[in-house]
Amino acid sequence: MAQPPPSRAWQTADRFGAVASFLCAVHCAVLPFVLALLPLLGLQFLADVRFERAFVVFACALALLTLVNGYRRHHRPVPLMLAFPGLSLLLLGVTVAEQYQLALHATLVTCGGVLLASAHFVNLRIDRRQPHVHGPGCVH
Repeated sequence: MAQPPPSRAWQTADRFGAVASFLCAVHCAVLPFVLALLPLLGLQFLADVRFERAFVVFACALALLTLVNGYRRHHRPVPLMLAFPGLSLLLLGVTVAEQYQLALHATLVTCGGVLLASAHFVNLRIDRRQPHVHGPGCVH
């Protein structure tokens, strides 16, 4: 049975998730180096633990929603195989690793964000390559 093509909303959500996860990884990789500059730029909220946790919760929810939906369409496990370790690293980074050195926290969250962004990009690529059967009224 042919699967319906992904809707524009799901593709947009996946793209947004990829960009958000990548920005999260960049944020966590760069944050230790720019902590002193944030107050001068009016961006001290970026170093707030609450902001980071909220961003991670949002990224996790969006990833689960879009990637599970993608799996239901194309039945390819690769995006989920990238996402689950990424989600685990993100969650470890913002919970357990906060009690340890900043380098451990930054490394875990950066690696988790990169894996999660990769999962979104792979999911989008699979969707683009997935052959879809269109009905008689389908117009491109």
